[in-house]
Amino acid sequence: MAVTARSGNRSWFTIQDVSRRSGLSEPTLRYYEKIGLIGPVPRDPSSGHRRYDAGSLETIEALSCLRSTGVGVEDMRAYLAHLAREDEAATEMRDLFLRHAERVADEIERMRVRLRYLRHKAELWDARSRGDAEAESRAIAEIVRAIGEF
Repeated sequence: MAVTARSGNRSWFTIQDVSRRSGLSEPTLRYYEKIGLIGPVPRDPSSGHRRYDAGSLETIEALSCLRSTGVGVEDMRAYLAHLAREDEAATEMRDLFLRHAERVADEIERMRVRLRYLRHKAELWDARSRGDAEAESRAIAEIVRAIGEF
């Protein structure tokens, strides 16, 4: 983590630093500022470049984690609003995270079905390459079963 400047006891980070640390692109960081998820981000008076403080960086890292699990902007807004209310919003926070956990679990299950499909397709082509009609029939039956789960 690169600290680019210090002002009193405050550490400041450039947009490049924040992008590297959070995994969010610079355009995404600007977009999040524009729509009010973060910011307004203070600017360096001499250059006009954004200067993020440690608290902003922490928020951005949390948003990056949420985004990586498929949480949309509106739920990110809800998360930030609930976060500001701390313990008063515990039930809402739990519900938000449970809803997304269930969605991710469903996505994982769909991916497992796709994985089975791909493995059975590989078995099918392996059986064909060996001229093993019985193994080919078994693979086809498994492929059909997997397709039925899509």
